[in-house]
Amino acid sequence: MQAATVIIIGGGPAGATCARELGKHGIDVLVLDKCEFPRTKLCAGWITPKVLAELELTPRDYPHSITCYRRIRFHFRGVPVPVPTHQYAIRRREFDHFLLERAGVPVHRHAAGHIRKSGGTYIIDDAYQCEYLVGAGGTHCAVYKNLFSELHPRDPEHCIVTMEEEFPFQWDDPECRLWFFDHGLPGYSWYVPKQDGHLNVGIGGKLSALKKRGETINAHWHRFIEKLAGKGLAGGYRFSPKGHMYYLRGRTDAVHRENAFIIGDAAALASRDMGEGIGPAIESGKLAAASIISGSAYSVQAVSRWSAPRVLSGRRAAPAGA
Repeated sequence: MQAATVIIIGGGPAGATCARELGKHGIDVLVLDKCEFPRTKLCAGWITPKVLAELELTPRDYPHSITCYRRIRFHFRGVPVPVPTHQYAIRRREFDHFLLERAGVPVHRHAAGHIRKSGGTYIIDDAYQCEYLVGAGGTHCAVYKNLFSELHPRDPEHCIVTMEEEFPFQWDDPECRLWFFDHGLPGYSWYVPKQDGHLNVGIGGKLSALKKRGETINAHWHRFIEKLAGKGLAGGYRFSPKGHMYYLRGRTDAVHRENAFIIGDAAALASRDMGEGIGPAIESGKLAAASIISGSAYSVQAVSRWSAPRVLSGRRAAPAGA
């Protein structure tokens, strides 16, 4: 049986950040992930200057494609509102791989399933053993399912469903665009052009509101694609979107159980207004690591609840080296 002091299930931004912090203090860490990196990850890839600061990165330090937006064009029920800002977009395939490699800890490809407590240790699939366990595997994280699902039930009113796709595309319009509440969508859609000829487009909304209206995210997706074509933003491309689901931030009082922790989307920490997940994932990863290192209580109360203030504050400040 493979043993480590800390095992982190999930190698995304939350898990990689936690692993790096623990590794810097000489703690024996092992990351388990069901995928081989680099891997495709559905995400618009929006990161704020605060995310870069938390990661101790500047755009110049980052060795892959990163796009800076000095303005985002918001559309509210068809009314365009250009907002000066200072935000970034990355490709998750590159970003997640970079963070995991930078953590400098062993990574095993393993799809965690059954987890049990035995004495003072956690046993994962009778193959791995640890003293501390961190769940960073997203919405369907095995740590959440096995140890927290009853303690930390998720509110169905906070469930978000999405459809999106990122693909090579020689876009002409370099401006990031967000459309809110089009055709009554209980959420928003996005157009995010990225460096090196890639484009990410997607749509997300509250599942409960869609169900109450007898609507599906698929129907809204098709209307969105028609809108893009009409505006000449992605004309001629044959879409093959994929969907996923996650939860906006709700209760946060049950994210720690003995020596087990949940972070990022496993703890349902995406911002309440715009569903931003990368920032809260990184913040919670650092907090869990600090708790393990110092023995202090783990709390995510300090993790950002809202994204809009960071969009607006980005107009006034940018990280060094930007």
